[in-house]
Amino acid sequence: MSLVNYSSREITCKIVYYGPGRSGKTTNLQYIHERIVAERKGALMSLATETDRTLFFDFLPVDLGTISGFRIRFQLYTVPGQVYYDATRRLVLQGADGVVFVADSQTARSDENLESFRNLQINLLDHGVDPRSFPVCLQYNKRDLPHPLPVEELNAMLNFRDLPCYEAAAVSGAGVLETLRGISERTLQRLARQFDSPGKEQ
Repeated sequence: MSLVNYSSREITCKIVYYGPGRSGKTTNLQYIHERIVAERKGALMSLATETDRTLFFDFLPVDLGTISGFRIRFQLYTVPGQVYYDATRRLVLQGADGVVFVADSQTARSDENLESFRNLQINLLDHGVDPRSFPVCLQYNKRDLPHPLPVEELNAMLNFRDLPCYEAAAVSGAGVLETLRGISERTLQRLARQFDSPGKEQ
């Protein structure tokens, strides 16, 4: 759930990058953080586990405008990809306003993509969130590796709700900012509807 600060006239939205281990979630955040000017971003923080880590930072985008006179600030998080960190996944997902699911385009990672995507649906439901109306974008990462799965096959596997999907090679930054803009727009559209609805808390 977005946080509204009336004194600073800012709304903070939380975007979570979800997906299997080593799919490119961390690389996405690192690339985004590098591209944002220093005065508009916080420090890139890391909470390490034995085999994975959660990263997060916040930033104030330049070109996304305002909602009801409030500036929009984003917090970006990654979740641990390993199955046995599911409690951490659920904790990081709590209060999210949007999710980028980062899938690994390699054929050998298909089962892990499916497991992680199902896990996302379960954890959203556990938080009382309807996945059918929640802002989610898919990123098909590692398109630069040899013989990635065709987008059509990835869509058949993961994209049964016709969600926006983006091809990416996060190591080089290809598709990373496009994905961020896509989830930002979907999140803000939902937020604007909430602000425009009578009786909704702000």
